[in-house]
Amino acid sequence: MKIRTALITTVAALAMTACTTTDPYTGEVRPNYTGRGALIGAAAGAALGYLTNTSDSQEGRTNALIGAGIGGLAGAGIGNYMDRQETAMREAMSESGVGVRRQGNDLLLIMPGDVTFDTNSSSIKPDFYRILNDASEVLNRYPATYVDVVGHADSTGADDYNQRLSEQRASSVGSYLISQGVLRDRFYIAGMGERSPIASNDTAEGRARNRRVEILIRPHTTS
Repeated sequence: MKIRTALITTVAALAMTACTTTDPYTGEVRPNYTGRGALIGAAAGAALGYLTNTSDSQEGRTNALIGAGIGGLAGAGIGNYMDRQETAMREAMSESGVGVRRQGNDLLLIMPGDVTFDTNSSSIKPDFYRILNDASEVLNRYPATYVDVVGHADSTGADDYNQRLSEQRASSVGSYLISQGVLRDRFYIAGMGERSPIASNDTAEGRARNRRVEILIRPHTTS
């Protein structure tokens, strides 16, 4: 399990008409991706904008999953698998404070600082263990996915300190999920420090949003 700095890239959004479905928990109308097997190649790169793996580390994870008897997904089965995993994850994260977003055939969990870690700490908050237990249960139910855990910090403090803290927080989350039985070889763990804010660091509310851990769940495909 490696800790390295993730790189950022801009990824074009998918532009394809699809059937829609209403999310049972939020009422949001969103695409149904079951019929989108033709987009395997495009969706694989359309998640966060993180280049979280080199070809070698990705190949290593792929080979490890195959060695563990976890076959790759193909065609329409990719969207169907991720549809079902999304529904299960949204149900598990309901009322937890964790955001669940669908991006192409990937899922993104956004775990904000107010439910994950105290300020300047990489020790998981007691209440956060229950949330991670629920997440690990879904991840174990759907093993044909890669799990990229990326930590983020606000701009308070020195850059190098924030980088280390973001890595330590990501490692804490990843290590706990592994302790709950999620296959170690599915993981990539990285820290972004303060380089990828989602809100202004000029306010306490914005800094709290920026102190977060994100988990990107990507399908293990045959291509």
